[in-house]
Amino acid sequence: MDRAIIDSYLEKNPFIKLSEIVADVIYGEIIGLNIPPSSKLNINQIANELGVSRTPVVEAMVALQEIGFVETRPNINGFYVTDMNLRDLLELYSARSAIECEAAALCAENASPENIEQLEALATAFQKAIPMRDSQALHETDLPFHQLIIESCGNKYLIRSYNELLPNLRMYQRSWTKFISPEKNNPWASKVLHQHLAIVSCIKMHIPSLAKQSMEEHIKSSINFVAYSETADDPFSIFKKKEFREASSATAGGIVKMRNR
Repeated sequence: MDRAIIDSYLEKNPFIKLSEIVADVIYGEIIGLNIPPSSKLNINQIANELGVSRTPVVEAMVALQEIGFVETRPNINGFYVTDMNLRDLLELYSARSAIECEAAALCAENASPENIEQLEALATAFQKAIPMRDSQALHETDLPFHQLIIESCGNKYLIRSYNELLPNLRMYQRSWTKFISPEKNNPWASKVLHQHLAIVSCIKMHIPSLAKQSMEEHIKSSINFVAYSETADDPFSIFKKKEFREASSATAGGIVKMRNR
């Protein structure tokens, strides 16, 4: 991470605020899990590496705090990346279920033949990606499938609400494909394997109640699929291990200062 990143943003838009650029850069690192959850963000180091003053970095942290990706802690100075844990995942997927189940029902009423065809293609590709443990294919087929259902539902408020959840959904999905042993057998894989195509079948038949039910079952299975761990009650405890945090610190280019919990 260096000044070249800032310059590339400014080339595209000379009027963009430096704080917006810094926020976008750090946001991308957090979503991609290149900066581990609960890490302390070193304001001076980020400013030095990006070739900016402290002010836009602090403003960026405040902006990221407002959308829930950075936090402050009582009686402790500085900004920290928000933690990932099983409780947070369950809350996220509860909200997801409320939105997506209703969206699936509406999609069964409103989706165009073109969108249904695209949903079927994504579902078929997803079904192939699971047994192959192809993380890239999962990124390209899983959330895009769910996003298309949301976009096809015709309800602007559901769409807006889902878009609020999307960055967090991406982060938890990436945690499985990147860090939580995707090469090992996941007993929940057989559950989620056919569920995208089952949802599409309900939408194609234009039966809202079945589409809603199929989506609800899928999201319940997805929670277990993403959170599965052979060795821990909280699969996201991997982020607290010293060796993981040291490796991630090096990957992130040294923009964060680790603080053992």
